[in-house]
Amino acid sequence: MSGLRLNPEQREAVEHPEGPLLVLAGAGSGKTRVLTARAARLIREGLAPGRLLAVTFTNKAAGEMRERIEGLIGRSTRGLWIGTFHSIAARLLRIEAPHTSRTHAFTIYDEDDSIRTIRDVMSSLGHDPKRWSPRAVKTRISSAKNALVGPAEYAADAFDPFGKIVAAVYPAYRRELERRNAYDFDDLLSETVRLVEGEEGVGERYAARFVHVLVDEYQDTNHAQYRIVKALAAAYRNLCVVGDDDQAVYGWRGADIRNILDFEADFSGAHVVRLERNYRSTGSILEVANAVISQNFARKPKRLRAQREMGDPIQVVRCGDERDEAAWVSSRIEGERGDRGLNEFAVLYRTNAQSRAFEEAFRRAGIPYRIVGGVPFYERREVKDVLAYLRLLVNPADDVAFMRAVAWPRRGVGAKSLERLEEVAGRRDEPLTLAAERAERGDGIPAAALRGLRHFVEGLRQVRASLADRTAREAMEACVATFGLATALAEEEDGADRLENVSELFAAAEAFEREDAEDAVDEASDLELFLQSVSLRSDLDEADFEGEAVTLITLHNAKGLEFPVVFLAGLEEGLFPLSRAIETPEGLEEERRLFYVGVTRAMDHLNLTYADTRWRAGMSSRSAPSSFLDELPAEHVRSRLGAGLGFRARRPWSGAASRRRSFAGGGAATRPDATGADRSYSWRQGPARSSGREGGAGEEGELRYDYEDSQEPLALAPGVRVVHPRFGAGEILQVHGYGREARVDIDFDDAGRKKVVVAYAGLRPA
Repeated sequence: MSGLRLNPEQREAVEHPEGPLLVLAGAGSGKTRVLTARAARLIREGLAPGRLLAVTFTNKAAGEMRERIEGLIGRSTRGLWIGTFHSIAARLLRIEAPHTSRTHAFTIYDEDDSIRTIRDVMSSLGHDPKRWSPRAVKTRISSAKNALVGPAEYAADAFDPFGKIVAAVYPAYRRELERRNAYDFDDLLSETVRLVEGEEGVGERYAARFVHVLVDEYQDTNHAQYRIVKALAAAYRNLCVVGDDDQAVYGWRGADIRNILDFEADFSGAHVVRLERNYRSTGSILEVANAVISQNFARKPKRLRAQREMGDPIQVVRCGDERDEAAWVSSRIEGERGDRGLNEFAVLYRTNAQSRAFEEAFRRAGIPYRIVGGVPFYERREVKDVLAYLRLLVNPADDVAFMRAVAWPRRGVGAKSLERLEEVAGRRDEPLTLAAERAERGDGIPAAALRGLRHFVEGLRQVRASLADRTAREAMEACVATFGLATALAEEEDGADRLENVSELFAAAEAFEREDAEDAVDEASDLELFLQSVSLRSDLDEADFEGEAVTLITLHNAKGLEFPVVFLAGLEEGLFPLSRAIETPEGLEEERRLFYVGVTRAMDHLNLTYADTRWRAGMSSRSAPSSFLDELPAEHVRSRLGAGLGFRARRPWSGAASRRRSFAGGGAATRPDATGADRSYSWRQGPARSSGREGGAGEEGELRYDYEDSQEPLALAPGVRVVHPRFGAGEILQVHGYGREARVDIDFDDAGRKKVVVAYAGLRPA
């Protein structure tokens, strides 16, 4: 194409005329260029943008792809359907709302909203949420929805006690979402499948509309997404999917690698193009990637070919423990700061807990860093509070939003009054907003609380009356002014920072543009569509890679990114690959694909590190080198000792495979917890731990405790903010006792002051 240089394989994919097309795009082979160029070619040759559907896996990627297409064709792509599966599904469900059980003003529930709703449903059914985890119930229901298994089908196969609990909650949860005029994320897909496959005429209408369908990252699609694609491409069969089975790393959340492996069988006559020329990495890095991924059986044969020089061998570095590992990485970055910008360095790891040692080392060295996958902007308390008001404006049936909004700022409506209101609403089978509007003294609600509720619903009514004539920002301004939200934030201790975040929310609303208005629901307000865009954002959409800082990121979040210098940390059996993954061949192959993803993020230099001991499960445990290290080609690897090994006598990683299984997960002392399962503990009060190798002592007067698979024990001391799985975020006021009797007083943001037993509380850092 004019304006784009394409190699022969890329050009073949771009110019493929009609019929199903599978583009197997190896890492760094230019798949985005192919997708963009193909879409631009189709439009330049006369295809109306509205007849083209392009599906990506992040909103950010969709926006960038639209801009690139417009740059190539030199005009607007107005009418083009481009977005993630969830955003496309939400758009269809709004347009086709008359064919669904919701109105076009539905709310999209995030994970926390869904879990809170499931907790409500469990309580109403008499199932104790303290005994049966609502999060675990949500996970089971989510898997069922993504596999398109309905409540009746699920119940037919539920035989274990927990499965029967889920079978009872599933249909009640679905009814409750309908009553609240809400979808959860999984509903967006499963309900769209029902719409395009089961609603007469709907699927045919959209299949006739989309002459060409393009799908990125096809290896990460689940069964519901596969069915949506198949239905929308049914009329013309011009389906182009781009993906790499060697980068299929989301099986744990429902992605089905068979979708890409079986593409030719599912779509007869499919043409296959392999993109194997890698423009990102040096030859040594690619030789390592090829050698490791070739150990997998479930894959289509291909081999990355370097278009760059061979480069330096990769380094495999053995360290004493996780602090030594972090110190070595820090020293290497410090040594190269004069030659490279800090944003050229990235530290990749398997679990979020591994970031802690690197954060400490970088702080000591004065190295700026960013963590990708931390608390996203739209998950911050004050942002969610303001959004709860906005959600309630457009969807008065949203009980989750009601409970969050009515509780802040304080208006004389306490927890007991809200419990009574919930009882009244349940008895009348009506939303909390309507119940609050009709509440009377006879309902057992105090007079002060009744006044607070009436002022609240009256404020909602006033702002809602003018929504149709307001932009999203104007609606937000009216809401903040009517309810005094800015004043309430300003009175908090950290109010300035929280106000700054609300200011950013205003900026996001100002920047929001309503796209493709001719396809949107006529009645939908700008605020409704803004809230939809907010609900469908992912962590990577919010990730900011601007500025000079080292990137700390999990391997899953690193997918699709690239960095000149990569440190891939924690290559130990039981950590990477994870212990639970080793139990099945499929699990181990997915871990190997994740390792392949990590290796191919590196452009110039790749460093692999592992530690002899690591603080995990509350104890310092011996580690064995990852089995992946034995799969590396020796001629492209340089091994060396890192920090903290002057007194060690262990052999290097090579040849250690025979000892590996006996070490996996070993070294941690365990004892039964309250449920009878083994759980590792380490707690003690006393002087600060100097090296991190000898135990779990904290500073004087603080309790160090770790109940999860992490590297450093959780420090519990007055002033520390923590999160409780039931009560949410709060600040520790006082620590009492030690050992299994250790207790802490916590002032929770929403639940008030409570005393919890640390051993059973499930606390984590805020």
